[in-house]
Amino acid sequence: MRYLALGDSYSIGEGVPEAGRWPMQLAARLRAEGVALDDPTIIATTGWTTDELSAAMDATAFAPPYDLVSLLIGVNNQYRGRSGDDYRAEFRHMLARAVALAGERPSHVLVLSIPDWGVTPFAAASGRDIALIAHELDVYNAIAADEAKAAGAHWVDITGISREHPELLAGDGLHPSAAQYTLWTEAAWPAARRILAQPTARL
Repeated sequence: MRYLALGDSYSIGEGVPEAGRWPMQLAARLRAEGVALDDPTIIATTGWTTDELSAAMDATAFAPPYDLVSLLIGVNNQYRGRSGDDYRAEFRHMLARAVALAGERPSHVLVLSIPDWGVTPFAAASGRDIALIAHELDVYNAIAADEAKAAGAHWVDITGISREHPELLAGDGLHPSAAQYTLWTEAAWPAARRILAQPTARL
């Protein structure tokens, strides 16, 4: 079976080895449980916003349907000061694209919340308002959760993990370490396992 991961630095695993990326860890864990799943195809680059991910997808030759599609996007929208209303419209569009790539099966789409980069040393050194970062990310995540529920996709909240383990970071003091991605994997794998256990996993 095939897995497509869409996102930004958090999906490409900025600052960690390839095997440490959470989509790679998720695929490895599922294979260890007997799920016949390829390594994920990851369409993600550090710094991407929703519209930049969408533009990259326009230039990518996909081969749907994918058995599992994950979507984690939006932190750079918040970082650049974009509004929640703009994020809702763009996220809804991205989610619809993810559902289409899953063969128009929203139940095969896994949406992850945006972690809180405000708890990192990078944020502390930047002079940004840490409380405001947390608030804006909570607004974004409420939007993404609403849209995922409305579409029928799975929602996995990993924001709490990022806040509970601010020490689990890569060397840049901003992006998660492989150890934090392991915790994300533990949060995501029950839903991923249910998705891939569906009898209609392949069309």
